[in-house]
Amino acid sequence: MTSSHDIARWRFATQHLTAPHAGSATDVVAGLLAVQAENPTQAAWAVAARTSRPDGDDLAGLLSSGAVLRTHVLRPTWHFVAAADVAWLLELTAPRVRPTLLRQLTDTGWTTADLGRATGAVLDALGGAGLTRDGVRTALAERDVTVTGHELMLLLGLTELDRLVCSGPPTDDGTHTYALMADRVPPAPARERDEALAELARRYLAGHGPATDRDLAYWATLPLGDVRRGLAGAADHLERFEHEGRTYWHAAGTAPPAAGRQPAGHLLQILDETYRGFQDSRMLIDVAGVVPGGRETAIGMAVVDAQLVGRMRRTLGARARFDVVPYRPLGTAAVRALQDAADRYAAFLGLEPDLRLADG
Repeated sequence: MTSSHDIARWRFATQHLTAPHAGSATDVVAGLLAVQAENPTQAAWAVAARTSRPDGDDLAGLLSSGAVLRTHVLRPTWHFVAAADVAWLLELTAPRVRPTLLRQLTDTGWTTADLGRATGAVLDALGGAGLTRDGVRTALAERDVTVTGHELMLLLGLTELDRLVCSGPPTDDGTHTYALMADRVPPAPARERDEALAELARRYLAGHGPATDRDLAYWATLPLGDVRRGLAGAADHLERFEHEGRTYWHAAGTAPPAAGRQPAGHLLQILDETYRGFQDSRMLIDVAGVVPGGRETAIGMAVVDAQLVGRMRRTLGARARFDVVPYRPLGTAAVRALQDAADRYAAFLGLEPDLRLADG
């Protein structure tokens, strides 16, 4: 019988956090369909940690070329998404995500006319060139459009959801830029809605499964009815099982991996797809119930054998420092697994590791 811990391990294997890893950043982003990327540097590790040879230049090259975009597509927040997937995915999700940003902007006093004028100014400013957020703000001021930082964030988010703007090539220091989507994403034929919903279900479960319909509804910002239509449409590619009152879906032909898959330890941001990729069954990552309830306060997770063992904070300086506060006392094997995780993460950053375990 498949246990809750088995499902958690299965997810780590599905997401390539345990061997065999993905071959490249391209495989990771396409395999997960979208990777939350609010914090660019930590999100870069989220991608690299799933590859066989973590290399920051791998994802950086994809962002520079436009093969992968960093844009608003789900919930609404930043995600990495393959350029080949952005149009059809936005067609599904934007109608649900857009009202959230629009309401926040109109609450500041903006009118439809204000939005139309500002959008036109953004498109004019970005014609033929990528600009940083500060560059966009300056260009808007030159066109007599004055915005606060919050208003600019909402305005740019709306232009992304409207498939007008997306990420441009990062600057030499890695700063995010904006560009016209027409300049970065080749045109693609539209998909029938049922076809797109089936593709969404198949791809999400191939990269995140096993998961429930409610997990997918949360992740994709879609109503359950749409999700269930997608599951029905993808049924030939999926299998399901019942566990503790929930139905879990997964890619056909896959099964729980054996215990002991390596690496056992991981240091990940709390926005990682192992956590944020689910809602209904998210806490399978805490089968023992050791994580305190209430508001999330940690920005990082210490994980051993697909289970949360502590909260983590990363600080970069002369060394890569990882402060871990365990939820319970850790055994020798768990400490060794976390040290290995710190070594891998620090090597990716080009720094020496400094793992510090505090009293829980």
